[in-house]
This record gives sequence, C-alpha cells and structure tokens, in this order.
Amino acid sequence: MRPFTYTGTKTKDEALQAYSKNSHYLGGGTNLVDLMKEDVEKPNQLIDINNLDFAEISKNDDGGYKLGAMLSNSETANHPDIRKNYPLLSMAMLSAATAQIRNMATNGGNLLQRTRCPYFFETSMPCNKREPGSGCGAKDGMNALHAIFGYSDSCIAVNPSDMNVALAAIGAEVEVQKTDLSSRMIPFSDFHRLPGDQPEKDTNLEPGELIMAIHLSKPVFADHYYYLKIRERSSYAFALISVAAGMELKSGVISNIGLAMGGVAHKPWKLTKAEEFLKGKKPDKSNFEKSAELAMQDAKPFEDNKYKVEMGKKAIVRALTQAYERKA
Repeated sequence: MRPFTYTGTKTKDEALQAYSKNSHYLGGGTNLVDLMKEDVEKPNQLIDINNLDFAEISKNDDGGYKLGAMLSNSETANHPDIRKNYPLLSMAMLSAATAQIRNMATNGGNLLQRTRCPYFFETSMPCNKREPGSGCGAKDGMNALHAIFGYSDSCIAVNPSDMNVALAAIGAEVEVQKTDLSSRMIPFSDFHRLPGDQPEKDTNLEPGELIMAIHLSKPVFADHYYYLKIRERSSYAFALISVAAGMELKSGVISNIGLAMGGVAHKPWKLTKAEEFLKGKKPDKSNFEKSAELAMQDAKPFEDNKYKVEMGKKAIVRALTQAYERKA
C-alpha cells in the first residue's frame, strides 16, 4: 500500500474543504481499502467521514424516506420502516456479502462500489477503467462474468452492487453536496453511467461531491416483490445475474411494475421494455415469458457469457413469479 495522508473531520463542511485532487472520502472502507492494498486505487489523502451526521433514516414530507449515506447496510436493511415499506430493497441488501461486511459497509459506499472485473484488480493486465488508454483485457480474454448490455469498446465490466439493482427497480434520488457547499439531487437512473470512452468514471458525481443521502419516494411493492440472485456459490459471492422485481396489482392486473437486472451492465440495468409491456397485463407465466424476451432482445453477449441471455430470461420469469406469488 502506498503512503497517504489521513484527515479526520467532524462536519461535512470540514470534509468538503479538506478535499483536493486525488483525495478519497473514507466511510466503511470495505471496497476502497481492498483496492488500495491491490494498488488499484492510489489516493494521496483519505478524508474520514465517519463522524458526519448522515446516519439516520427519516420520513420525508411526501411520504417517502431518506436514508443517510453513512448508515450501514445492515442498519438500513434491518430497519423496521425499510423492511415494512421497501422489502425489495431490504431483501437485496441482505443478499450481499457477509454480515460482517454489511455491518461496516455504508449506503454511500455501496453506491460507489467498483467492479470486480479481474482485469481491473490485476495491475499487470490492461484495463481502461484502471489505466485509461491501456486497453480492455476482458474483451478478447476471459469475459464469462461481463456485460451483455451497454458496454463499449473501452470497457465491458459490470456493476457488482445488489443494493443498486433494487434502487433501480424502486426509483430513488441521491442527495449530494458540492465543495462550494451547494447541494443537488441526482435521479438514480442518472447516478451511474455507461462506460463510453471514459470507463474510469463509474458515476456522474463531480470531483469532491459528497453523498449525503438516498431519497426514496412513497412506499412501493410492499406486497409483491422478490430479489433473485444467481451466483456460482450460494453465499458470499457476487451475482452472475440478479433481478429485482416489484409489482402492484389492481383488479387482477399489474398496475405498477419495477424491474432491474444486475450483473449485465456497467450500471444497474432497468428493464424498461418489459415494464411497459407488463403494465395492464395479467400476472401470468405467458406474460412474464413475453416480457423476458423483450428484456433480453438487445443483449449482445461475448463468447464466454452467452449463457447470460438464456439465464437472464429464466431469471426474469422466476423473479416475477416469486414476486406475484409472495402474497397472492
């Protein structure tokens, strides 16, 4: 690990003012510290934000909820209001990592979780995300775990977060504060980005912006929901493919639907075509299968990850079926 300066802060203003080029904010550190050990991340300063007061869950005036960025994943997933009103989010978060990591990992840090592409972690291999201009080793290498949607010639890595997939299905906004102390809200669909020709940028955050909270709209999918995570082993592994599915029913048809996939793109992949098809339809196997075909029709797999297309279809059908039957 390379030398760095450690800066402790007690307020968000102190943290923002301490930021300089090549600084990193330090929360739980469950991802950042690992990357520093592997010489992938090379910050010259860590700004400790663990003392900031972004560690509460509160109800907004519009009936939604505000999740503090410094709240741990465990505290968030197990909070009574989240389990009751956003069980899809709770289910996804509890499927991630280990209990010990969930106890340390923060909500803000989870939003920023970096890819687990082996070429990104192995500094002797080319990786445009780690070293822009060096090439993408995965494109013509081992790509069984890589993207089938939204990739570019520069990068075919995937976002590894379970929480992000559920947030994409539910819909959310991310509240951030800039170094000039002004703040802004970023729709969740715009928070993460596709690689394009700048794969080193995972999000649309500006330099130094500090995540304060995740805002959820009024509770949705509290009755019919399911988070399906398919992985190489039953625990402590990242998803090959995951599906977050939530639906609301009225008069026997789907009145509202939220669908997103993980393990298939550089960002959580919203299944817009499938959602549009299912609205107003009966929640039956035939419609679920048709929606899965629509969801996967634009997939462009590589030789090693062709399995993700058929697996994706079956995963969507299974997640929708489990969501419907949960309280049907």
